[in-house]
Amino acid sequence: MKEIIISQNIKGKLPDLALGCIECDVVISEENCELWQEIETVCGVIGHSGELAEVGSHPAIKASRMGYRRCGKDPARYRLSSEALMRRVVKGHQLYRINNVVDLVNLVSLRSGMSIGGYDVDQISGPVIFDIGKSNEPYEAINRGELNIEFLPVFRDLISAFGSPTSDSVRTSVTGKTKRFLMIIVGFSGDICTLDTVDLSVEVLKKYAKATNLETMIIK
Repeated sequence: MKEIIISQNIKGKLPDLALGCIECDVVISEENCELWQEIETVCGVIGHSGELAEVGSHPAIKASRMGYRRCGKDPARYRLSSEALMRRVVKGHQLYRINNVVDLVNLVSLRSGMSIGGYDVDQISGPVIFDIGKSNEPYEAINRGELNIEFLPVFRDLISAFGSPTSDSVRTSVTGKTKRFLMIIVGFSGDICTLDTVDLSVEVLKKYAKATNLETMIIK
């Protein structure tokens, strides 16, 4: 597994932070019907039982929003991916269909409320550091263009920042060419929910992406 480190900078602001990390070989497909049936079932439950105002009170999302504030970022302006996903479902909007691996990450995020990064390992250079974004640090987010990552929790490698709980970057995105996959679950409230979400992630990776050579790790 890639070496993954939590910086002292972010650890000082988020002492309970835990990262659930999974690295594995995957088989990419454009769509998995069984996976989408499960996603639609989960969306149906969220859509029927949830209210837009209640999304922010989900325990995992509430903890994540508090983590953003401690880092100096407004979670209302730079929504966490998990919160944005749930809000989209509650509004009755369809989710985007990308590929089986990206889609299963969304499934896990909907079921857990946790923001999850998914990366092509071959596009990551050297060790990974979880830190706080700097002023004017370049970052091209997927479907968002240039993103202001100052004060955002971010993942960096030897090249640049490439992931955040708001939006991952184009550079390390999962495509049809991805062979080795890194999934990082950001647990702002500690390792209990993180461990459960790792177990769920391993299950769906095996089921929907034929994952092999799996490695898992909790980093605190």
